[in-house]
Amino acid sequence: MHKNSRVQRILSLDEDDLQALCEAVDAAILDDGGFGWLQPQGRQVLERYFRGLLLVPERMLFAVRLDGVIVGGAQLVRTPRNNELQAMCVTLAHLFVAPYARHKGLGAFLLQEVESAARNMGFRVLNVDVPETRVDIAALFERAGFIQWGCHPFYARVGEETLRGLFYTKLLDSTPPFRIDQPGP
Repeated sequence: MHKNSRVQRILSLDEDDLQALCEAVDAAILDDGGFGWLQPQGRQVLERYFRGLLLVPERMLFAVRLDGVIVGGAQLVRTPRNNELQAMCVTLAHLFVAPYARHKGLGAFLLQEVESAARNMGFRVLNVDVPETRVDIAALFERAGFIQWGCHPFYARVGEETLRGLFYTKLLDSTPPFRIDQPGP
C-alpha cells in the first residue's frame, strides 16, 4: 500500500472530488470495462449517478485516495429493509482502481477497509460477483479469503460474447450465521 493513501466513506462530493471520481471511473471503463459500463458515459451521466447514489440509504460509497485525490472506489449495498432474512448480508459492488493508480496495493487496501466498515456496521456476510474476464479482481478476492460458491453461465453480454459470472462470499466474523452440521432442505 502506498504511504500517502487512505480510504473513506463518501457522504458528499465537492467539485474536485466529483471530477476525480468521474475521471477514475472513465479510466477504469476504458481500461477493462470496469464498473459495469462498457463505454465511458460522459461527465453529466456520472455526476448524476454519483449524486443520486449518495441519496440511496441502502448504498454506501467508499473512495480510495492517493496523495489526496480519489483514484478508486467501491460500494456496499444493503439488502432492502423488507428482507429481514438477509439483513446480516451486504454486497460489495463496483470495486475499482483507476489504471494510473494500480500496482500500489490500493485495491487490496480499499477492499480491506470496506470489509472492516461492513464488519463494524454489524454485517456478518460480504458477497460479491464479478465477470470471469476480471481475473485480477477475482484473484484479489481469493487472496482476501473470499470463497467462490458459484458460477452463473449467462452473467453478462459483451458484444456477441456471453460471459460467466463468478460469485464469492466471506464471513466477516468467526461464527457462521447458521449451523454447519444442519441438514439441507
